[in-house]
Amino acid sequence: MVVPTIISQIIVLIYNMADTFYVGRTNNPYMVAGTSLILPIFNITLCLASLAGVGGGALISRLLGKGMDAEAKKVSAFSLYLSIFVAALFSVMTAIFMRPLLNILGAGENTFQYARQYAVCVIVLGGIPTVLSNVMSNLIRSTGRSKEAGIGIALGGLLNIVLDPLFMFVFLPNGYEVLGVGIATCLSNSIACIYFLVVLFRIREHSVVTFSLKSGMPKKENVVAVFAVGIPSAVASLLFDLDYVVVDRLMVSYSDLALASIGIVLKVERLPLNVGIGICQGMMPLVAYNFAAKNQKRMDDVIRISRKMGLLIAGMCIVLYELFAVYLVRFFISDARTIEMAAQFLRIRVLATPLMFLCFYTVYLFQAFGMGNKALFLGMMRWVVFNIPMLFFLNAVFGMFGIVWSQVTADTLSVLLSFYIYQRYRPRFL
Repeated sequence: MVVPTIISQIIVLIYNMADTFYVGRTNNPYMVAGTSLILPIFNITLCLASLAGVGGGALISRLLGKGMDAEAKKVSAFSLYLSIFVAALFSVMTAIFMRPLLNILGAGENTFQYARQYAVCVIVLGGIPTVLSNVMSNLIRSTGRSKEAGIGIALGGLLNIVLDPLFMFVFLPNGYEVLGVGIATCLSNSIACIYFLVVLFRIREHSVVTFSLKSGMPKKENVVAVFAVGIPSAVASLLFDLDYVVVDRLMVSYSDLALASIGIVLKVERLPLNVGIGICQGMMPLVAYNFAAKNQKRMDDVIRISRKMGLLIAGMCIVLYELFAVYLVRFFISDARTIEMAAQFLRIRVLATPLMFLCFYTVYLFQAFGMGNKALFLGMMRWVVFNIPMLFFLNAVFGMFGIVWSQVTADTLSVLLSFYIYQRYRPRFL
């Protein structure tokens, strides 16, 4: 379950970084900053996918653990159509309120046009296929088909890596590199969406994941259960993105170079985080299934092994990033001032990696248990009480580098709270 999700998450990371890498080849920090500004908004589309994908997927695994296959089919159809509706609504609203939205994000005279080009492609036009692909991946994985789920996500990433330079440097003229990378991303996600539709058609006789509404709506308590886990997951992802927005807004007050530097760092630091997410995504269906089947030993084994894997990878990344920060940043841009600043930022931010893994690892566990209220509480405490206030406080006291140190400081408190809540409320059957 874990290996395909880790591979797909690494490829997703590479394709996310590919946009920054290819835009960085222009050696234009304003293009880099413009695309970086859209990262939080693009990630909101993934929040919307969490609403239906995580909520529906966790419930489907628990229903399968109880032997309720017919109800699981109804939940899958409901989750799929829910994802289409919310994605379409978000894309339309983004198109209508594009200018004020970019102003809020900190787009200035030098970055506005690039941010707009990227947003139109990846959010307005690409929102539905992006959300639907991620939801289908989650639902397919919830039934144990981690390989098919991983291939679909990886396919979109690999296509994006290939198509980016073609649209940027071959098909479009100079000055339209950001538009080219946006078109490539939209097209890649659309093809991945088509792949998942084909997979669902091929496994339709042997899977509970379906678009068919013939069986009717799921039971009221199961609709509530989808939202009970999906909403906390979406809110946690949204608050994560809000943290990025605050970081961008605070950084842009210093300089566009500071914004470009932190934009690169926020991409590079995603490697251990995406691997950790892959571990959690592979873990969650197993935990949910065995929780519903009341198999305490197997559930605890999965939880323990997942935690060890995540911390080991986080520790290895700290060592590598501390040693090779300059080389990693130079991979994205050749501007000397940006490289120096971004390398300093990266060496600090990477120290929070194991803490960040433990935070969302605990949230994934409560989602698997169906305890959405606990997941929501931890998400709200982490971002609203600890992380975002810490950004403002440390910025006021220490300036630009206070912003960079805020993640380590806040997540230390978040981890302590997360493990207290887990030890108090984790299920015990024996």
